[in-house]
Amino acid sequence: MGEQRTPLVNALGGLLIVDKDGGMTSHDVVSRARKLLRTRKIGHAGTLDPMATGVLVLGVERATKMLGLLSLTTKAYTATVRLGQSTVTDDAEGEVLSTTSAAHVADADIASGATALTGDIQQVPATVSAIKVGGERAYARARAGEDVELPARPVTVDRFDILERRDIDTGTTSFVDLDVVVECSSGTYVRALARDLGETLGVGGHLTALRRTRVGPFTLDHARTLDQLSDDATLNLDVDSAARLAFPHRTVTAAEEEALRDGRWLDPIGVEGIHAALTTDGRAIALLEEKGKRSAPVFVVRPRGLID
Repeated sequence: MGEQRTPLVNALGGLLIVDKDGGMTSHDVVSRARKLLRTRKIGHAGTLDPMATGVLVLGVERATKMLGLLSLTTKAYTATVRLGQSTVTDDAEGEVLSTTSAAHVADADIASGATALTGDIQQVPATVSAIKVGGERAYARARAGEDVELPARPVTVDRFDILERRDIDTGTTSFVDLDVVVECSSGTYVRALARDLGETLGVGGHLTALRRTRVGPFTLDHARTLDQLSDDATLNLDVDSAARLAFPHRTVTAAEEEALRDGRWLDPIGVEGIHAALTTDGRAIALLEEKGKRSAPVFVVRPRGLID
């Protein structure tokens, strides 16, 4: 029997906002965090492609129950789009399908193409996405050699701005690299935006770099790399700080706190969506949702009997 190691966080836990390195899967990050914090009770909210870097939200200990309740519907990225080449995966890791000189593509046409991909659009996800087809992930089917066709679905792109253009002459062809900023709804594939922009311009396109700068209320300002976590194995946000940042809140009395700790409901006060019940000194007692004449707990953060 191996030695039982004491977790480095308390039973309530909190959120760990990681600035993910390239080349790691989201599960790789969770595995490393489990070792560093000495606990198995860690999960992640939403995945980030291995090629991508940036914000990945992890829940630790009891706060893992928060993950499915977080509003992470908006995301922001910086990325580099290469015009002049399309790939199987719509990013730099996939096999090249076609190469076409993009030197002739005008800035005005690029701007027009980006504008056409902004707003409420119908987007065909990348073939190697995690969307399930017949109970199996699309990327698994694609890597097994199947011809995967995914239907278009509605997404919202609030911003698709071109920051800089770089013309690259390789000696055999000419590419155009575009540094872009994208702000979009959850479920939007930035790789697919790169693909579709290239198709619109008639030269093909794919993504060569992707960095997530924000997911919901969590930004790079909240994040730390795994190397930084290794040097200081603590949470970015304890459960109380996470509740205050991620949810609207109401302040509860001592009597209301006791009711919530037992899982009982309160009278509603007119707050929409999931929100936090905080004590006057800022401790999170529960996450609530109002339905009719009840404000009922959807997650009791501090149930009776929990020592924190």
